[in-house]
Amino acid sequence: MHAIGVDIGGTKIAAGVVDEDGTLLAKTRRDTSPDDAASIDRAIADVYAELSASYEIGAMGLAAAGFVAADRSGVLFAPNIAWRDYPLRDNVAALIDDDVRIVVENDANAAGWAEFRFGAARDVDDMLMLTVGTGLGGAIVVSGELVRGAWGVAAEIGHMRVVPGGHYCGCGHEGCWEQYASGSALVRDAQAQAVVDPAAAGRLLELAGGDAEKITGPHVTKAAQEGDPLAVRLLADLGRWLGEGSASVAALLDPALIVVGGGVASAGELLLAPARKGFAEQLSARGHRPEAAIVVAAMGNDAGMVGAADLARV
Repeated sequence: MHAIGVDIGGTKIAAGVVDEDGTLLAKTRRDTSPDDAASIDRAIADVYAELSASYEIGAMGLAAAGFVAADRSGVLFAPNIAWRDYPLRDNVAALIDDDVRIVVENDANAAGWAEFRFGAARDVDDMLMLTVGTGLGGAIVVSGELVRGAWGVAAEIGHMRVVPGGHYCGCGHEGCWEQYASGSALVRDAQAQAVVDPAAAGRLLELAGGDAEKITGPHVTKAAQEGDPLAVRLLADLGRWLGEGSASVAALLDPALIVVGGGVASAGELLLAPARKGFAEQLSARGHRPEAAIVVAAMGNDAGMVGAADLARV
């Protein structure tokens, strides 16, 4: 059975037809407004109409950045889209003529499931997925089952507190893991260093046209790949935070594999090597237990679509 996976972002949606082997057969996208929830509903219905015209579709999964209801019908809360107790499934179904199964999934869960079923974690039963983007998302698979929790909002690991009284987080608390292990944290620290020590940040400022406020994550990655000492250190700091936090998760869940995805993962070993070091240094009973491997995600930007489509069949 073919299924459609829709990855819903703040300003666009990407949708694709996925077969039972996880192969993406066709893709499309639409621009959307995060402040107009109804426009997102219409865009989803529109991509369904386009894709279903060429393929027989039995299900559609909607991957959303937010807290998804336990029955997978809607979004309880989203930080970047105007969704509050929003019945996304029913709203979209009302715009579609076909009788198609529709489910809503957390976007990190969808990406993690794609890695578990078809990507870097396809050979293990217990996995932790970290999606390192603007924030820090997560997905947890235990004994082959995606962990959703009692109310559907499990694996929000970016909001574990790691530094009491630390950086303020958009969730309303302080010291959350994602304030130290995310693309936003990387950019914040890079921009701050460029202000404090512009000589050390010379390459970053050059890439950003001389404006510290315009330094981006890709600038840091590019400079680090060129060997720039500050950029290498910034990525190493981010990797260390990822590894140390993962050791805490391992104390609770004992995964066989930790998969790192998201935009920052393009830094490869510049990020993963410090992550492995931080993980090993903080892992309880190290030397007396097997250690989880830390690897880069394999599915890239298509993971959300592929995972959402596959979960719509379950």
